[in-house]
Amino acid sequence: MAAQQNKLDLLNLEQVLSQRQQNDMWRERSEIHSACSTEVKLVKQGLNHFEGVNFASNDYLGLANSDEAKSAVGRLVNQLGFGSGASHLICGHHLAHEQLEKALAEFLQRESALTFSSGYVANLSILQTLAKKGDLIVADKLNHASLIDGVRLSDAQSSRYPHGDLSVLESRLKKAAANKFVVTDSVFSMDGDIAPLKAIAEVCQKYDAILIVDDAHGFGVLGKHGRGCCEHFDLNQNQIPILMTTLGKSLGGVGACVSGKKLLVDYLIQFARPYIYTTAIPAINAIGNLANLSLLEGTPELIHKLHKNIELFKAACDKKNIPLLASSTAIQPIHIGDHKRLMSVNKALMNKGFLVGAIRPPTVPVNGARLRVTLSAAHTEKQIAGLVIALAQVL
Repeated sequence: MAAQQNKLDLLNLEQVLSQRQQNDMWRERSEIHSACSTEVKLVKQGLNHFEGVNFASNDYLGLANSDEAKSAVGRLVNQLGFGSGASHLICGHHLAHEQLEKALAEFLQRESALTFSSGYVANLSILQTLAKKGDLIVADKLNHASLIDGVRLSDAQSSRYPHGDLSVLESRLKKAAANKFVVTDSVFSMDGDIAPLKAIAEVCQKYDAILIVDDAHGFGVLGKHGRGCCEHFDLNQNQIPILMTTLGKSLGGVGACVSGKKLLVDYLIQFARPYIYTTAIPAINAIGNLANLSLLEGTPELIHKLHKNIELFKAACDKKNIPLLASSTAIQPIHIGDHKRLMSVNKALMNKGFLVGAIRPPTVPVNGARLRVTLSAAHTEKQIAGLVIALAQVL
């Protein structure tokens, strides 16, 4: 009797994976052997036991390993346990979640907030739940993958405008639709630039469009108090009705929240499938998030230190004639172009003791491969100076 065919063979998985390896596009995970901080220990294929300075994480304020969060979690872990055990609507919504949502709403100066297990899930929830058949979504072409996927999951018609091109955005919004949504990142994750939200909000006002902003890389970075894009541009809840904020970057924790009017939050609780059918983040994680939120609110010097480090890095690169993309945020990309050269440069940096993000297509366009340097308030001047010297040597 003939051997039974492996059903997975029908999907040509082996062929697709082999092609990806041949094109030097293979993605692999590093094994991290240390806490998230500016010093990292990891094991990676072909590079055993790397120890060096971490310029790849999104821990912009250095809170992922904060003593305050560890202390708060340590005090309560025996009482609260490890898991939440259920979704928010069954029995997974703990007092700590409620406290976190209220604290986030107050800090962000919004009426209400709803926590999610990740920013990805939050964005899927917003777009899949709110945008209906007959509606129109107009989105920036460089939006995060979660926003792109959220648009795909909705029943609305969609259109993308060239990155930051408000004239095209306005022309798209002239099209008749039941409801119109404009969707954009506040800080774009691969370029580090800031969306012109003041102008976008004005366009939305003109065409009765609802503005949805993903503030993943703006929260804790933008604004005098780190409240993000709304504080940075002095925009209120009516101008940005739907705001998504992640808790795993500047806050150093896990999860995300959507904030706005209580009416919005109530609607998402009732109808957002990714929220309803997902296990809640553990209460102990909510406790850690709360501790770091309190630290952010009470320590404005963290934000000042981050921006000092950003300016220090940019000035040092300028002196060494290292070309940076135009960015005033913690994300400082260096365009390389060819993805094979990028991987060679990245390996050379690791050999010099520096871990930097290496971003290849399809995350960025073909010939758009880049180093993605991410800065933290926790980086020292010595670490930044060392990275710039290493960059000058390998570029």
